[in-house]
Amino acid sequence: MTIHKEGYQILFWTIVILLGINILSISYLFSGNETAITLVVAISLVLFLLILQFFRKPRRVTTLNDQHVISPCDGTVVVIEEVDEPEYFQQKRRQVSIFMSPLNVHINFHPVSGTVQYVKYYPGKYLVAWHPKSSTENERTSVVIKAKNGAEVLLRQIAGALARRIVWYAKEGQQVQQGHELGFIKFGSRVDLFLPLDAEVKVKIGEKTKGGITVIADL
Repeated sequence: MTIHKEGYQILFWTIVILLGINILSISYLFSGNETAITLVVAISLVLFLLILQFFRKPRRVTTLNDQHVISPCDGTVVVIEEVDEPEYFQQKRRQVSIFMSPLNVHINFHPVSGTVQYVKYYPGKYLVAWHPKSSTENERTSVVIKAKNGAEVLLRQIAGALARRIVWYAKEGQQVQQGHELGFIKFGSRVDLFLPLDAEVKVKIGEKTKGGITVIADL
């Protein structure tokens, strides 16, 4: 287990701020009040550990399979349905959505190996991730990958009420490998997958997924 690079700056400033608060508390605000000082130190430690776990980077080994669509993130499956996808496909697709809680690993992974066909970032709102309109109104990034068998998979990173920054590494024309890092959603949110209608979905509503490991569907 290591710390993801996207957390370095936030963790640095968290340490600086918390250290400053503790120095002020010990030297001035609560000087001589051991109970108050202990409480401030304890709260600071808990807060730091919570932020630290947001940026943990577990070791994952993906079993490569060109027929599989693997989970792009850790989380819980909250949507499996047939929908109209107006942004790229402009036709019906099978949508699988995974909700990432603040306690999940926040790294996003490429669900398939292939060529990046399309990348688009949209600024937007910060509705709660399970809101029906979050997929089309929230801050989001859409990435389309053309798999080796010709099928195209759209992955959409969606910011939520807490998530205030989406990071993506994919570029159009880039060759990507299943299980490699696609990006990061700071403090969690939701990832939507839009699959061909004939894709065989392997997960169920409420099922927990592990990014880079869980098989979401067969193409």
